[in-house]
Amino acid sequence: MLSIAKGLLEEEDREREEERERYMDECCPPLSVPRTLQELQELCREIHHKIDVTDEERYDLETKVNKANKEINDLKIKVQDLMGKFKKPVLKKVRMSADAMLKALLGSKHTVNLDLRANLKQVKKEAKEEDKELRDVGDWRKNIEDKSGMDGRKKMFEAET
Repeated sequence: MLSIAKGLLEEEDREREEERERYMDECCPPLSVPRTLQELQELCREIHHKIDVTDEERYDLETKVNKANKEINDLKIKVQDLMGKFKKPVLKKVRMSADAMLKALLGSKHTVNLDLRANLKQVKKEAKEEDKELRDVGDWRKNIEDKSGMDGRKKMFEAET
């Protein structure tokens, strides 16, 4: 078996060498040294043209590789998101008072009695009556006449001090 495998490997190596030589013959013809200046300039133009073509191919391949890498990263992120998520179980509705909930959560240590109604604000009716007195200032013309002129300004100034 080893001799068969060795023979197959040698055959593959020969095929690679032949393929490499065929590729080099197609893409890189043998270099002929030009004798005149015109031939040299023509050779330079051809070489520049080939360089431009290979640069375009390289750029296209780079963009394809970058695009593929970005897609791979996006897919990796999606897989991680999907692996991390799980379905939430459907919870049963339970009627329980706030005191019973606290006892269940905190245990028997805390016997806190929650009377939510005790914490509500008490509304005083007297405060509403004070608001009415403030709204009922009286005749607005009287206030304007008192403040008009120098006397009104003097009264305002004296009231502030």
